[in-house]
This record gives sequence, C-alpha cells and structure tokens, in this order.
Amino acid sequence: MTLPVDVVTELMRRGLRIATAESLTAGLLAATIADVPGASATLQGGIVAYQNEVKERLLDVDPGRLASHGAVDAGVAAQMAEGARRALGADIGVATTGVAGPEPHQGRAVGTVYLGIAGLPGPAAEELHLDGDREGIRRATVEAALRSVLRRLGREEPA
Repeated sequence: MTLPVDVVTELMRRGLRIATAESLTAGLLAATIADVPGASATLQGGIVAYQNEVKERLLDVDPGRLASHGAVDAGVAAQMAEGARRALGADIGVATTGVAGPEPHQGRAVGTVYLGIAGLPGPAAEELHLDGDREGIRRATVEAALRSVLRRLGREEPA
C-alpha cells in the first residue's frame, strides 16, 4: 500500500476530513492526496499560500509573527494548519512552509522545512532538514507530511 493510499484509507475509516495549507509545496500535498481514488470522501481542499498576505488573509496567520520570524517558522506552520482546518471545515489541517532552494531564504538554509498539523490534537509543528534539489525537497516534504498525519493518527508507517 502506498503512503497516500494508507493516509486516505485511514482518514476514511475514521470519518475524518483533511485540508492543506501549502507554501513550499504549492499544492503538491493536496494533489498527492487527490491522486488516490476515493479521496473526495476525505479531502476538503487546499489553500496555496505562497505570499504572506495570503497566509494572513485566508489562513489567519499573525502578521506580527510573519514580520518578526518570517514565513519559514514553526509557529507560522502551526497557524497555517489551523487556518486551513477552520477555513475549509476539516477535522485536520496540514501545512508546509520552508526553503526548497536554490538559495537560502530569510536566513534559513535550503532544506529547512516546517510541517504544521492541527486537529490531532494540534496545532503543532515539526522541523525538518532535508537534502536534495528543489523538486526533491518538495517531494520529501509531501512524504514527511503524510507520514506525520499517520503518526498523529496513531498508525504505524507503511513499509
């Protein structure tokens, strides 16, 4: 069983709905979930919030935190996840923010990633340090986000 299938299956089994807020992955997480047949039973939708004004306006991220910490921040990731959960009427919100490269951003090294999770119980954030090129970092972030959802649901990760 693939990771996205396992996540969708577990969410459906529990009757839970999921939403995404994506900066770093720009919709790749929601698209990966949506690739699973039957995902419409659990995926509420996603918000691509590449710009800070979108994070503030649509996800209710604190502008003061963005100004003082920048968008690549654990607290911002947690707020993004909670904002997606609320805005899209989901049980779980998952957010991605970070630096895919090729250059550092806001003083953060390439590969610095934060995942936000809300609703399990949440909000919470995880910090990752990933290696690879831009595409590799974005794909590894999606995989890490899906694994995080499974862990937070109390499920073992697939082999």
